[in-house]
Amino acid sequence: MTTEIGPRKRAMGSHHSPRAQTTTWLTPPEIVEALGPFDLDPCAAPSPRPWPTAAEHIELPRDGLAEAWHGRVWLNPPYSHAAWTWLSKLADHGDGIALVFARTETVGFVAQVWQRATAVLFLHGRLHFHFPDGERAPANSGAPSALVAYGADAAASLRNSGIEGTYVPLQLEEQLRFTTARTLAQTGDPQ
Repeated sequence: MTTEIGPRKRAMGSHHSPRAQTTTWLTPPEIVEALGPFDLDPCAAPSPRPWPTAAEHIELPRDGLAEAWHGRVWLNPPYSHAAWTWLSKLADHGDGIALVFARTETVGFVAQVWQRATAVLFLHGRLHFHFPDGERAPANSGAPSALVAYGADAAASLRNSGIEGTYVPLQLEEQLRFTTARTLAQTGDPQ
């Protein structure tokens, strides 16, 4: 999942190219801080990592897909077709948040986000991921990103995170909670 390819000269925006210098891209720490705490990161960056993403990290050579998941999960999966396998497991687990590219038209996004997630936060602007040592990449990710919540508590974390983006509730219960909260905020009516 994560491999150093050589000296870094590029940012994540060139990750689709064979010229990319790494496949390890760390989530900006402010994203994890705004949404956490998390119990498990089953797809963690290799040690040593500059900041924790969860209380427990599963990293290679352990296989996070094969292991049992517990508690509230943080997931920044490999940015490839394998991402949808990771999101499927998170959807089955039912409690966590994933960071993925907002490729809303893809088969994987339709199957694992539109049809299974509780809510999505489409981030405004493009993220700057970080290198394994914590240094911020010089260029942005090259594509829009989305935070995907599975479960009501995870959806509430997205909704209340303060992260700049557009929140979209996907399941009826979450849509009702969001609409009710927004109405109360607009009217000031505590009912």
